[in-house]
Amino acid sequence: MALVFGLPLILSPQSALFPSLVKARGDRYSNKFMAGNSSQLFPRQSQTKIRSSTTRKPGLVSGKATNLKASPWLPYEKAEVIESLGDWVETNMITLLKPVEEAWQPHDFLPDSASDGFYEQVKELQERVQELPDEYLVVLVGDLITEEALPTYETIVNNAEGIRDITTSSSKPWARWTRGWTAEENRHGDLLNKYLYLSGRVDMKYVEKTVHYLIRSGADSMSKNDTYRGIIYASFQERATHISHTNTARLANQHGDTKLAQICGTIAADEKRHEVAYVMAASKLFEVDPYYSVLAFADMMRMRITMPGQFMYDGHDENLFAHFSAVAQKLGVYTAKDYADIVEHLVDKWKVEKLIGLSSEAAEAQDFLCQLAPKIRKLDERIQERGRHRNGDMPILFPFKWIFSREVKLW
Repeated sequence: MALVFGLPLILSPQSALFPSLVKARGDRYSNKFMAGNSSQLFPRQSQTKIRSSTTRKPGLVSGKATNLKASPWLPYEKAEVIESLGDWVETNMITLLKPVEEAWQPHDFLPDSASDGFYEQVKELQERVQELPDEYLVVLVGDLITEEALPTYETIVNNAEGIRDITTSSSKPWARWTRGWTAEENRHGDLLNKYLYLSGRVDMKYVEKTVHYLIRSGADSMSKNDTYRGIIYASFQERATHISHTNTARLANQHGDTKLAQICGTIAADEKRHEVAYVMAASKLFEVDPYYSVLAFADMMRMRITMPGQFMYDGHDENLFAHFSAVAQKLGVYTAKDYADIVEHLVDKWKVEKLIGLSSEAAEAQDFLCQLAPKIRKLDERIQERGRHRNGDMPILFPFKWIFSREVKLW
């Protein structure tokens, strides 16, 4: 789904910090990707500090609050800002959604089960995927699993203040955007799932179990119903997903599966449209409310953007997310460099460096954001060097249940 692959700095297994990575199982997650020196780069910051100057006491909320429940995370007046953008959403975001009759469907890329040549088409598909290495399959399965947890992501968006649709059928622009976005995203997991099922290269029982666990466990975008932060999170994730699917398309093409390359490229194009929509929405927030927007952006980056698949679990591997992430880093599908590049891109896109007239708190957030990407790159270089010094050329192998417990080289 669109919120895939927004990893924090990815530590590859050669890193000295790799043993202290995450333990993800069920509904528990320990965010330790940035252990060691990272606490100085990404200090944890309390929610109350970020919002102390804007949050109203309950007794001071105006009578208008009866029309929109105030969240403990987002000040009521900020939710009003989000809700007031309805006409803007109608004109600028909904127009980016494809009409159903013009949109692609998974069937367009798969063997036609009603065709006389169905079995021959499946055989051709299976012959193509034989050239795909196990490492690539691990990453593609990880993409698929995160896409399939779409119910969680729609719930997160639909609960955001100023966007919330308690009817789930509202005709308001924000609600229609959320449903339209979900409908487009739903095709991604559906298509990858069917393709991998027909390939015969992966253990679908374990893939399905992992999806089941992930939907049961949910996801934590760290936005806490603060729609400013949620839109920033989605902007980051959509761009990260576009990068990831673009790279899986490139690798599929290199290994001779041109049909899979077309599939991944088509999904990447969807993610790009969705990125444009969310980035535009954040740009609008920076335009109408630069103070709170820059605080929200800095807050999200201090807490570190993590992919919504962080609770991945297959019933056996409690560090599945960390292992999957290491393979993605190794193959160059999504790396720490990509993370830094996205930060730099969004800082530039939202003209953070050019904001003026900010309070001291907002100016401090501005400085943090403008200096962040170079710091991430330097930190990653130190981490990689430390790992090479510690482990040398010693390979680290790990068996993935997704591919019938075949071992994959993490480094």
